[in-house]
Amino acid sequence: MFKRILVPTDGSELSTDAVSDAVKLASECGASVVILNVQPSYRPPVVAEMPAAFAYTPQDYEASVKQSSERVLADAAKLATAASVSCKTVTKLDASPYEAIIRVARDETCDLIFMASHGRRGVAALLLGSETHKVLTHCKIPVLVHR
Repeated sequence: MFKRILVPTDGSELSTDAVSDAVKLASECGASVVILNVQPSYRPPVVAEMPAAFAYTPQDYEASVKQSSERVLADAAKLATAASVSCKTVTKLDASPYEAIIRVARDETCDLIFMASHGRRGVAALLLGSETHKVLTHCKIPVLVHR
């Protein structure tokens, strides 16, 4: 069935539940998982003349978000390890999470993307957008949406 499953996570309760269920699916299929955390890339401040504008250098910012990502990924990897599922963790810095998800799925030769959805509808979905919806719209790899 599936051999390699990409599981994007942001560390929220909803995505942690998705990681847990993705690991169960991987265990049942004999698949491995690639757990991905996408962090926003550095954006320089709009008003560079303000003294506080450069509180973070791009290098400081990157180190900080990678450290945060490592915590999220370590927690997710524990779930895979506990279920004896082979696991790889990946951190990406990208302004467009859905594009990073699709790119990593392709680069890691994943045959399924297993991701959470907040299930927003109507105006909330329109205003907030949905990374899950964008992945569904733009990706050729099968996507299983966890709610």
